[in-house]
Amino acid sequence: MKRHFRKCLQLDGGEVAKAVIEKATLLLIARRCLRSHGDIFSKTTFYPNLFIDLFWLKYTNADHLCHDHQPAGDLRSSAGREDASWTSPAPPVRHFTASKPTNNKDMLRISVRWMVAVLPILVVGGSLFFCEYLIYFPAILECAWPKLSHARGGEDPTPVRAMVLSDTHLLGAVGGHWFDKLRREWQMERAFQTALWLLRPEIVFILGDIFDEGKWSSQKHWEDDVRRFHRMFRHSTDTELVVLVGNHDIGFHYEMDWFKLQRFEKVFNASSTRIVTKKGVNFLLVNSVALHGDGCPICQSVEKELMKLSRDLDCSLQSSQSTSGEADGCEGSQILPPTPPIMLQHYPLYRVSDAGCTGLDAAPPEERELRFREKYDVLSKEASQKLLQWFKPRLILSGHTHSGCEVLHDNKYPEISVPSFNWRNRNNPSFILASVSPSSYTLSKCFLPEESTVIGVYCTAGACLLLLFLAPYLWMKGLVQCLSLLGKHKSL
Repeated sequence: MKRHFRKCLQLDGGEVAKAVIEKATLLLIARRCLRSHGDIFSKTTFYPNLFIDLFWLKYTNADHLCHDHQPAGDLRSSAGREDASWTSPAPPVRHFTASKPTNNKDMLRISVRWMVAVLPILVVGGSLFFCEYLIYFPAILECAWPKLSHARGGEDPTPVRAMVLSDTHLLGAVGGHWFDKLRREWQMERAFQTALWLLRPEIVFILGDIFDEGKWSSQKHWEDDVRRFHRMFRHSTDTELVVLVGNHDIGFHYEMDWFKLQRFEKVFNASSTRIVTKKGVNFLLVNSVALHGDGCPICQSVEKELMKLSRDLDCSLQSSQSTSGEADGCEGSQILPPTPPIMLQHYPLYRVSDAGCTGLDAAPPEERELRFREKYDVLSKEASQKLLQWFKPRLILSGHTHSGCEVLHDNKYPEISVPSFNWRNRNNPSFILASVSPSSYTLSKCFLPEESTVIGVYCTAGACLLLLFLAPYLWMKGLVQCLSLLGKHKSL
């Protein structure tokens, strides 16, 4: 150090000032580069002392700035005037070996490496866990069973808690891509199982179109579809699952036959047209696919069964109002709770369009004005009037349109169209929660997570991963810029 200052003293004032300024500037730039990039590069998978070695290989003569400003030989004569014993030293030889890091540096380097390795796993795993499992909980936790208002003359008994969904459309072997099938079935399974666990309904109704290809699937494919359905919609013995028939299960009217209908009824161990009674509440299940009124064999059978059920209900109402407890002409009729039924079916009753439908789950505005076709989109006027006259239901629940809607028929019969439960059919699936007693009912709607939200989370996670992979490149670019600054300054 003493020799270094002696050399600098041999220069005149301007050269000394220039040397000091250059030396200080180089040290400041080097310090800034080391702070910004040197430590980062020493903690990644690159060569630990890459920045330090590059810096000293290019600028090792920065410690001899003063020596570079005077010719060789003058140093000895000028230095001899102050110290005759001083001799010019040989140029130093610098060996470039990585210094042994301290324990703190080792620990920090290991921790950074672990962070770089674990962070992408956390981003991918966290987004998958949230989008495929956790996201259903906050959505369904916002739902609650609606409370019944007290009936006149006393309180109703404990109401039936019914969960109603529609149009699950399990993809088949013909038109369903394997990834689409896997994705949609997982979404419906997680949503249904989460709803069962959090809400614990007593009875669940699915309003038809259980399968997407039931109308043309072979026996082998049908059995596979049924197996997947039972896996997805598994439930405990405390919950009753009731399934209605839809046009995709047995075909439209011109595709329907006895084989397909009986195959469906055998799987679910019940007739497609019947009354289910629970806690004094009558739920009327209608095979609306067979209500074309053209005299086909299945249509005649279904209409005959509906007329019998209508008679049973009328006799039960008359018996409850009769002082003797018996009604004339009702011998052999089934005794049912004397309350108007809640009617459930796949096809909606006749309406012109969805023009009057509103809400988050209504059809898109450009589709609401489209006119419905009778016997295809909705039931015919004649079939709709027959059902209303036979049963006088206090509520109708239907599906098929994949969108929500509320309609009042004849100014006294309310109908609710239940949206599809499948994300393939809409961005925001939903289902109905119904609290039903023999004399009243209350409904609420429960929305599932939107598909656009899930896509947004995955896109955000992908952007984070891209930044993580590009970070080393960005750091290297900053290092090159620092070295370029040093090179320009040295050339000056």
